[in-house]
Amino acid sequence: MGLLDGKVAVVTGAGRGIGREEALLLAAEGARVVVNDVGAGLHGESGGDAHPAEEVVALIQTAGGEAAVNGDDISSWAGGKNVVEQAIDTFGSLDILVNNAGILRDKMSFNMDESDWDDVIRVHLKGHFAATHHAAVYWRNRAKSGEDVTGRIINTSSEAGLFGNAGQANYAAAKAGIAALTWVEARELGRYGVTSNAIAPRARTRMTETIFGGDGMSAAEGAFDAWDPKNIANVVAFLAAPASADITGQILVVFGADIYAMSAFKAVGQVTRDKAWTPEELVAAKGDLFKGISSGVPDFSFI
Repeated sequence: MGLLDGKVAVVTGAGRGIGREEALLLAAEGARVVVNDVGAGLHGESGGDAHPAEEVVALIQTAGGEAAVNGDDISSWAGGKNVVEQAIDTFGSLDILVNNAGILRDKMSFNMDESDWDDVIRVHLKGHFAATHHAAVYWRNRAKSGEDVTGRIINTSSEAGLFGNAGQANYAAAKAGIAALTWVEARELGRYGVTSNAIAPRARTRMTETIFGGDGMSAAEGAFDAWDPKNIANVVAFLAAPASADITGQILVVFGADIYAMSAFKAVGQVTRDKAWTPEELVAAKGDLFKGISSGVPDFSFI
């Protein structure tokens, strides 16, 4: 018996890295999985394997599971619709949507081209929303017809989106948007039996090797591998499970065996009175307004 027996899942960007491990683990827990990947390079360029998802599907099938390849570009409206419809047509339903696909185009803001911005926002942010929109339509229609819906949306944000990171204006903006999108989805879809949560993962992938460097990301022989993307997949399977129906609108930072439940924006200082402030008065009062802030720019120091 698996945690996800009888469930149907879609995992985008599942040909490599974190998405690959998510697809494999969801299948191992009993879900039938549509493995989406366009086969693009790290920066979104075409070439290489047409469908790296084929290997993932083969591994699932060899282990006795059920899976299907999807090569649609989920950053397009049609692609998001196709991957959802494929799950329903092939396996009869859709219960779990894991939005994972992404690319990098890292540059400082003063060096970034328009296409660098547009492509990253499109693949990450629109790619999350396109598939989610069509899944939400499906779940809402089922709920309104009286069916019992247990939908799960699991998005992929990033610490760059939560704290900002130099050289990643496009990526950080997209990932911050995904965090906000997660909160909106949780508010909108809860009445239909759907939860929406997000992870902000640290793991060894093509993307993180360009940020953290390959050195130091491997575990010593016999030691726990904190950078193994399987660690992230475990948290995703937990969020996808029926027992997690009471968890929604949450952002989880995950690194190795360390999991942090993050809070949304909250006031850390304030100044109040019954008349408008002048700029000069605000200069004098800024110590009170910002008294709960330890530094001017948030960082990753909590990990």
